[in-house]
Amino acid sequence: MNASAKNIPYQLRMNSSGFTLIELMVTIAVLAIIVSIAAPNISTQLANQRVKSTTATLANALKEAKVESILRRQPLTLSFDNTKKTIKIDHMVLGVVKTNIASYKYDAKSTIKPNATSTKFSPNKTANATVYSICDSNNAATPLKVTVSAIAAISVKSEGTCT
Repeated sequence: MNASAKNIPYQLRMNSSGFTLIELMVTIAVLAIIVSIAAPNISTQLANQRVKSTTATLANALKEAKVESILRRQPLTLSFDNTKKTIKIDHMVLGVVKTNIASYKYDAKSTIKPNATSTKFSPNKTANATVYSICDSNNAATPLKVTVSAIAAISVKSEGTCT
């Protein structure tokens, strides 16, 4: 009852020993078609993820500036630099940085577009009303909008334009 390949006739062993070149080429062609269909979707998903990550970093920095302003009982200013891709929280006196509280980095392909150059948080729980639009270098990405109200409420919405 030995079921080894030696008991199978020679002709059957030679006919079923692997794949033909045509079968391999057809398989590779099908895989290439699937990858070419999926690639644009993957790049859009990556761009959306970069926008979400930058939005989360900005929202966290805004929340930290708000809380630190109340705890320190000092006005704090949140500013950012799109060339260095940094967000900074500073204690400023007469327009000069006195103390750097925190600094954040965000993705190099993301861009923050505000309606003001900075947001100032006061210890009395108020802030400059500011709207930030977060965009990506890939225009297919969905932009997000971070809004800071006059009472320092911070909200994130999936809207805005990146033109």
